[in-house]
Amino acid sequence: MNELPWIEIISAVVVLAGGGGVAGLLVARRRRRTQDQGGGQATVEREPTTRPEAAPEATVEPGPTTEPVETRAPTVETPAPTAGRLVRLRDRLARSGSPLGARLLSVLSRDSLTEDDWDEIEEELLLADVGAGPTTELLEALRTKVRVLGVREPAAVRDLLRSELVALLDPALDRTLRTEPTTAEDGTHLPAVTLVVGVNGTGKTTTVGKLARVLVADGRSVVLGAADTFRAAAADQLTTWGNRVGVPTVRSDREGADPASVAFEAVARGRDEKIDVVLVDTAGRLQNKAGLMDELGKIVRVSSKVAAPSEVLLVLDATTGQNGLSQARVFAEVAGVTGIVLTKLDGTAKGGIVVQVQRELGVPVKLIGLGEGPDDLAPFDVDEFVDGILG
Repeated sequence: MNELPWIEIISAVVVLAGGGGVAGLLVARRRRRTQDQGGGQATVEREPTTRPEAAPEATVEPGPTTEPVETRAPTVETPAPTAGRLVRLRDRLARSGSPLGARLLSVLSRDSLTEDDWDEIEEELLLADVGAGPTTELLEALRTKVRVLGVREPAAVRDLLRSELVALLDPALDRTLRTEPTTAEDGTHLPAVTLVVGVNGTGKTTTVGKLARVLVADGRSVVLGAADTFRAAAADQLTTWGNRVGVPTVRSDREGADPASVAFEAVARGRDEKIDVVLVDTAGRLQNKAGLMDELGKIVRVSSKVAAPSEVLLVLDATTGQNGLSQARVFAEVAGVTGIVLTKLDGTAKGGIVVQVQRELGVPVKLIGLGEGPDDLAPFDVDEFVDGILG
């Protein structure tokens, strides 16, 4: 009975002397013995054919305690000044071969204008999305002045056409954006609140981001409200736009949240932090008129508990023509639209849509999108726009 402890001691010495190789061999044999007895495992660990060499120990040199890596704050961009942005539209419209440009001037400069010539002018205007009513008005005015004045010289024809187009766009319309904060009777700061509405696909969320850049370039402080809670990427997209110019975004932590509550929180933050302008991006769903009215009406009612909207901007795609106008009428009716933002008015669009939009909806175009760049949103100026069309 005294032999057993000596056997255990000898076994331990052998294991220590043999190192990992002997121990590994004993473990492998034990596993094979267990499998032979019916207790096998799904995965069998095999004994390596060669024993890996031990990695050399790293030499640790004394030194200062490692400090955490400093994370860089996102780079804040400086938006381009808004002054002079619309001047860039001249070249783009001139390169697009707009029917309101060189072709109209060439017809009006002919020695004698026949009925076929006037029909050609009418066709060009309609193709440019000017609309039937405005086209008729423009043709009657041109017929009268050409007959009375006998204008034929190219420069005189251009001046005549320019004056009629400017009159058609109604330069007397108020196109200023109401972005001035106000003060309540009790002295509370109230931000200017702008709701941005429109059908999905018109570039609405992008336009909100670009408008934030316009306001920042003009020295305004801004807060964004991501009230389009039904489109998963809308809040992320808006937050990215805001981060680029150091503008905070108020958003919900879940998809499908109540848009009115997001709008309320954004406006409340604008009040508490004494922000100049709060831009609220709304959903662009248009399933039915009643649902749209209820949703937008609730946003207006709830946000008005802090500050009532000073602007309701409708975003339209300049390339959609009549299709976009039919949907825009619904928004204009239910949302109390105060201004139009016309996007994608670059070389692919026809400038006449501006005339038709104003006539159909009864509100002025206040901003136009000139392209895909982050600063391609400009305040609309009638004279600059007409000069861009005529080249």
